[in-house]
Amino acid sequence: MKNAWFTLLAAWLVALLSTFAALFVGEVMMMAPCVLCWYQRIFMFPLVFVLGIASYANDRRGALYALPLTVGGLLVAGYHSLLTLGLIPTGWVPCSAGVPCTNQKLDFFFGIEMPLLSLLAFIVIVGLLARYWKKTSP
Repeated sequence: MKNAWFTLLAAWLVALLSTFAALFVGEVMMMAPCVLCWYQRIFMFPLVFVLGIASYANDRRGALYALPLTVGGLLVAGYHSLLTLGLIPTGWVPCSAGVPCTNQKLDFFFGIEMPLLSLLAFIVIVGLLARYWKKTSP
């Protein structure tokens, strides 16, 4: 059961790191997020609290409560990643005013853009939660 707790803790750490990265980019680097980036933040930020409490209490239900947030964020980040890769027609872009969703100016790790990093974070969290449920299933 102790190994299962480390899996839940790892999911919380991914959510915490993702939240700090989003806050750093927005508040320190002063880069305004697009609409889809805001939606991804709406799904990621509460995960820090939900997974933090679940890992502190080693509560399987807390990990279950994180699932809708994680899946919702995964869907938005997947859609945003497809937009930035040019695989979705530009007529389907929800960002009509302000910061464009298709033109991300911030690249990390050899050209990987923020939406792809967000997608990766949500995939990792889903994988860690699935592993946690498998280890703790009766």
